[in-house]
Amino acid sequence: MCYNVAHMGKIFLFVILATIGLSSVLFLANSSGEKTSTIIPTIPPPVPTPTPTIPPTPTITPKPPVATISAQQIIEDMATRSATIKTTKGDITLSFFAREAPNTVYNFLSKSTNGFYNNLTFHRIEDWVVQGGDPRGDGTGGNNMIVEFNNKPFVAGSIGAASRNDGKTQNDAQFFITKKEAVWLNGQYTNFGIVKKGMDVVQKLEINDKILGITVE
Repeated sequence: MCYNVAHMGKIFLFVILATIGLSSVLFLANSSGEKTSTIIPTIPPPVPTPTPTIPPTPTITPKPPVATISAQQIIEDMATRSATIKTTKGDITLSFFAREAPNTVYNFLSKSTNGFYNNLTFHRIEDWVVQGGDPRGDGTGGNNMIVEFNNKPFVAGSIGAASRNDGKTQNDAQFFITKKEAVWLNGQYTNFGIVKKGMDVVQKLEINDKILGITVE
């Protein structure tokens, strides 16, 4: 019994010494320069930043300058114009005094071109005058504009703007044509044109004869 205990103690001591020896050998082996392997993580390469695409600067072609038209050029152009009033009795052709009454002529030509007078009537007929262009057809229609008196005498075929004869305003729609000389109108009403052709038609007009239209050339 004593022998066995002593014998087992020797074996146990031998195992401990053997374990200490093996640990020493491993420590010396690591100290002699042998290194354990280390795992280094792989770092992905940097993503390049895209270079922005700059569109080319467009080439701008300058527009040609807009030609300006002076008031005098407009007046001179109107002075060369003529207009034909188409009525139920025939045609009446007019020319204009644009230099003497530019605003009145411009107003009449603009309304004629825009069809303002189409199907309006001659509401006033007397032995010396015919008058029409009233949008109401009874002599009360139309708006006001400034008069343009001039030295043109009212002879047979003169074209005048209707007015209250207050020396300041005239009607912007109604016009009249004299059948004969009317000197009492001189300097009292705007004289803005004259009949070139069709006085025989003027003489034949009756109340409510229509203005079918006015063409400007």
